[in-house]
Amino acid sequence: MPTILVVDDSAVDRRLVGGLLEKKIVCTVEYAANGVEALARMTDLEPDLIVTDLTMPAMDGLELVKAARIHHPDVPVILMTAHGSETLAIEALERGAASYVPKSRLAERLPNTVEEVFWLARADRSHQQLMNCLIKAQFTFTLENEPALVDPLVDQIQQMVAGTQLCDFNGRLQIGVALKEALLNALFHGNLEIGMGSPGEAEDELLEESDQSLVEQRRSQPPYRDRRIHVDVKISPDEARFVIRDEGPGFDLSTVPDPGDAGALQPEQGRGLSLMRMFMDELTFNDAGNEVTMVKRRESNDGEHPGR
Repeated sequence: MPTILVVDDSAVDRRLVGGLLEKKIVCTVEYAANGVEALARMTDLEPDLIVTDLTMPAMDGLELVKAARIHHPDVPVILMTAHGSETLAIEALERGAASYVPKSRLAERLPNTVEEVFWLARADRSHQQLMNCLIKAQFTFTLENEPALVDPLVDQIQQMVAGTQLCDFNGRLQIGVALKEALLNALFHGNLEIGMGSPGEAEDELLEESDQSLVEQRRSQPPYRDRRIHVDVKISPDEARFVIRDEGPGFDLSTVPDPGDAGALQPEQGRGLSLMRMFMDELTFNDAGNEVTMVKRRESNDGEHPGR
């Protein structure tokens, strides 16, 4: 059973978050009041994941992300962001946090985000010995509009990235998050033209409402049924390059906020696309908005990426 360490200086908030996780996920929840206490507990506790507030005394969430990446690099960190902490959250994501959830939407988004990060972490650790033999990889996929194909493809790519030792565990986790967002965007918003929120939110909404009928309906009707997702991947020890193109009408790129803007982390501002921009070293769209190119470059010894 996985162990989740919840870190928040508010005892009430800690218990609320812990109760929410235990209600939705089969897990053990432990608690810490700040980053210093969290690091001390991690020595013996060895949690599988950390969920932390950003603003805390003694050691805040940003400092905890930095320290965890140094001393516990295999433990992913999810941030809980409050209004006014967006700038700090952006820096924490750049420093290696796996994802974030606005405090205003914990009940609807935190359990799904935790389960997604758990899945990505497990996928990254599997088949490690075989993939360490990989030197270079290049392949192309043409996917039907089938949501079940997304996770296996992300898993496969993560293993290949691990083999080339392009980046550490947190870097591979961020690649997995960005890839999944891009593939869901191509599927739901591109080919099937469902919704205009972030890809992750569109998927959650469909699952929460048990309303798969729209997806199935469009998968069987023209023009949606004939559209495909094209994925080109090139991975070497120096960089990984991903090109994902759907056959939908595209979208208006001017509606996506700059990742450095505090508003980029607000739920209504395209959370998925903002994560893609923050987790990749380079991200560009074609003029139509239906093809995205993402590049992750080799980390330097200090964990930074060239050009950042």
